[in-house]
Amino acid sequence: MKTRIKEFRAKYNLTQAELANKVGVRRETIIYLEKGKYNPSLILAHKIAQELNAKIDEIFIFEN
Repeated sequence: MKTRIKEFRAKYNLTQAELANKVGVRRETIIYLEKGKYNPSLILAHKIAQELNAKIDEIFIFEN
């Protein structure tokens, strides 16, 4: 899975730590998500999308 978290964070001038704090996870979780090494729960994906003012499928790109 690919993500556009880093791109959206830059748009809102958020650090990994700030986004992590807003969605209730550790900064390392955001790092793993950005690298595509961690698949978020639907709840976490929703929280991230809300914070970044986007839809889940705009941020998370699910590949076959």
